[in-house]
Amino acid sequence: MEEGKTEIKRQVATILLNIQALLLRPADPFTWASGWRSPVYCDNRLVLAYPDERLAVIDAFVQLIQTQFQSAEAIAGVATAGIAHAALIASKLTLPMVYVRPAPKAHGTGKRIEGRLLKNQKVVVVEDLISTGKSSLQAIEALRNEGEADVLGLVSIFNYGFPQAAELFKMNDVPNFSLTDFDSIAQLALANGLISQQDWATIQQWQADPANWMQPANAQQG
Repeated sequence: MEEGKTEIKRQVATILLNIQALLLRPADPFTWASGWRSPVYCDNRLVLAYPDERLAVIDAFVQLIQTQFQSAEAIAGVATAGIAHAALIASKLTLPMVYVRPAPKAHGTGKRIEGRLLKNQKVVVVEDLISTGKSSLQAIEALRNEGEADVLGLVSIFNYGFPQAAELFKMNDVPNFSLTDFDSIAQLALANGLISQQDWATIQQWQADPANWMQPANAQQG
């Protein structure tokens, strides 16, 4: 079983690197919306542009959900990047699908949860990636409180592996599983010569303290 998980991690890591959904740029870091500087950038929306790779990712999601959340009754995507993946997963599993907005609509019915969710319905939440985990947890809280759903857990394509995210999910009793993770991708990139040993050391330093990596002493974080 563990060997199968490792193989899926490797397969999905290969996909993300091949289609350049994940970029490693230690010498020329990216700036995230939060203000964090990062040698890594992931855009899993690109998976949708590649039919074969998209199918492989959705099949891996389906296998993961059928293994970890057999009692799932609905799939919930987190807006915006999780919506398309959630819809494809729900179609494959023949389950209802909803999605969760970052905030309630400012017009019409003022909904935050779009679609039809039944009270106590067992839901699996779909994200494209996990960084700090805050936006995912906000969506889960909306499903639990506003939607009165029974959230079984969360699945994502990629997880940066930040300790604060793991602690946040643990504190809020949210089992979570990712198809691949930071370590799997970085090790594959190193083995294939996409990054150097020095790059690998730089990336590990960033992962240990992403909020303060390459930040001036007086910088404010988002």
